[in-house]
Amino acid sequence: MKTFGFAGYSGSGKTTLIERLIPLFVAQGLKVSLIKHTHHNFPIDQPGKDSYRHRTAGCSEVMVTSQYRWALVHELRDEPEPGLKEQLARLAPCDLVLVESFKNESIAKLEVHRTVLGKPLLFPQDPNIVAIASDLPLETSLPQFRLDQTENIAEFILQQTGLVKNG
Repeated sequence: MKTFGFAGYSGSGKTTLIERLIPLFVAQGLKVSLIKHTHHNFPIDQPGKDSYRHRTAGCSEVMVTSQYRWALVHELRDEPEPGLKEQLARLAPCDLVLVESFKNESIAKLEVHRTVLGKPLLFPQDPNIVAIASDLPLETSLPQFRLDQTENIAEFILQQTGLVKNG
């Protein structure tokens, strides 16, 4: 599986950009998965539902299945948070894994930057950032894209991951 990451501050547009890129990759016949890191405690099962009740009763894992989808919830309890490598191993095989917000991982990343947020750029401190998508041109030798250049960004990612040949 090939991996490609997206880094940027909250509100920069990472999720929106990824949402626009996925259909372009799928249209090329690629099977795409995504891993998103969050710093929040995020409940994905709702209070009162059976899965929630079983998890809060003490289950380490609860799997919910239907004819449409399945989901596995793993409660860490006192276990350390797994890193990206461990999480990638849990995914079913696919062509491309998009990784959102694992800022400290050593994978090729596109920095998504909005100057209006007033936040510093990440690329000077992260050698794994290989390009930038921004609302305004920036002074850097890295490849740059406007945030709305979705097709160009998709092509760049495919070239970076080796899923399409240069030329």
